Amino acid sequence: MQKNESVTSLVSAFCRAYHSQYDTPKIFEDYIAKELITENEFLDIKKNMIQGIQFFNKEIAERFKNNPDEILKWITQVQLSPTPLARAAFCESVLLNEIELGVKQYVILGAGMDTFPFRYPELKNSLNVYEIDHPITQDSKKNRIADAHMEIPNNLHFVPMDFTKEFTKDALVKEGFKGEKTVVSLLGVTYYLAKKEIKDLIENFFDQLPSGSSIIFDYADENLFHDSGLSNRVKNTVAMAAIGGEPMKSCFSYAEMESLLESVGLLIYEHLTPIEIDARYFRNREDYLSAFETIHYIHAVKK
Repeated sequence: MQKNESVTSLVSAFCRAYHSQYDTPKIFEDYIAKELITENEFLDIKKNMIQGIQFFNKEIAERFKNNPDEILKWITQVQLSPTPLARAAFCESVLLNEIELGVKQYVILGAGMDTFPFRYPELKNSLNVYEIDHPITQDSKKNRIADAHMEIPNNLHFVPMDFTKEFTKDALVKEGFKGEKTVVSLLGVTYYLAKKEIKDLIENFFDQLPSGSSIIFDYADENLFHDSGLSNRVKNTVAMAAIGGEPMKSCFSYAEMESLLESVGLLIYEHLTPIEIDARYFRNREDYLSAFETIHYIHAVKK
């Protein structure tokens, strides 16, 4: 891991890699994720999680004290994986439907270790993908791709930018971005931005995009800082973010989010509550995976 590289992007990749290798049935199959994490990094994250079980749940620590693999499974499935897996599944289902309807541009804000263009080579001539992320994260990702002896698809465009501080379309345009119908994803980001920053970012991005362009994102509801969640996982998530130097800042009621989007010219087309997410992505499972209590998903479309 490089200095200043996002911990959350690496852990998210770890979760997808773990899910792909060990969980059944699959919520989201990212068979490429494991290629972007070194064996030592995977083992280090695994070791740190197992050693940290006392922080997550002392009862589980005692129950499985002689079974480290079950401890890792519990931490990953209860605490780490539910949101990264289900939001990715939701996002890609919406995106693939929009592609069927003719969308030819996809922008990933805060792309991290996203692997979409690698998993859909059949779209290389019909969909341009623009990944926007911090320069350090992008440099690390390029190195990881090279180390894995993978070829960067010709429809994938890297746009280095700290969009949380200042967003500009100039860098996108230089990579061939056009003012045509576009799908934007903003996964795992809104929690870490102030409400005005979220509004400004969406407003600036959609200002010159045509009607029908849309955004897919997840957000925390008004219970984020009050609800402990299953085995204190919500409380743990907030605490881990603060400890990791990426504190969570924002949560919304549905009415607040609806108002924010309407103020920048977007209407909510689809909204999934935690109960609906659980029913869609986690039903009939026999493991620990279940939807996070405070996280919602939205697909919003420009009027």
